[in-house]
Amino acid sequence: MKVLISGGFSGPYEKLLPEFKRTTGIEVTTGSGSSQGTGPQTIGAQLARGVPTDVVILSREGLTELMAARRIAAGTDVDLARTPIGVAVRVGAAKPEVRTLEALRQVLLNAAAVAVPSSTSGIFLTTEVFPRLGIADRIRVKITPRGTGAAAMVACGEADIALLPVSEIAHAPGVELAGVIAEEIQLNQTFAGAVVAGSKEIEAGKRLIAFLASDRAAASIRASGMEPLTRPG
Repeated sequence: MKVLISGGFSGPYEKLLPEFKRTTGIEVTTGSGSSQGTGPQTIGAQLARGVPTDVVILSREGLTELMAARRIAAGTDVDLARTPIGVAVRVGAAKPEVRTLEALRQVLLNAAAVAVPSSTSGIFLTTEVFPRLGIADRIRVKITPRGTGAAAMVACGEADIALLPVSEIAHAPGVELAGVIAEEIQLNQTFAGAVVAGSKEIEAGKRLIAFLASDRAAASIRASGMEPLTRPG
């Protein structure tokens, strides 16, 4: 069985996959891609060019696009977990206050460079949050294809801060969580799994998704900075 997954749910997935393989005997190979965007490595672009895939795990926004494009087997989509947008700083750096609109605004204005991913959270930040704060044309934004790239820019000093899902900050090397952004401008991103239309591994795919949505997965999901949306199983 082949899985394509975006960065937001990768932390708990990597922790949980060995148990799934051990308890079911199902072999799984995993590729990655961004939930949304225009690049060739988005999950949608990979499916469109025929990359073999049985299960996708990505933001609900990205999955909705795939469902509209009839890439998903009907009735197989399941919400797994949600996570807010947070601010990452380099390990050991001062952690600025970012939990109010004005505090975040000042942090963004004072930053030499701000890194954001090009996928769901970055789209929201650049089209909704930065304009609402009145700073869209006053800050230097560096857009990376993936959240891992945004975090890496902070870790190596190419950006002062990065804004991305907390779940991606939690397992990124060289960065720490400074805090989550204010609820008024927050995107509590839901990540979901689904079986790809035409898959020959439908039952195995459903078993993987059910496992990731079960109570057994909840502790690993919480440890990765996410809120589980569990179902019994």
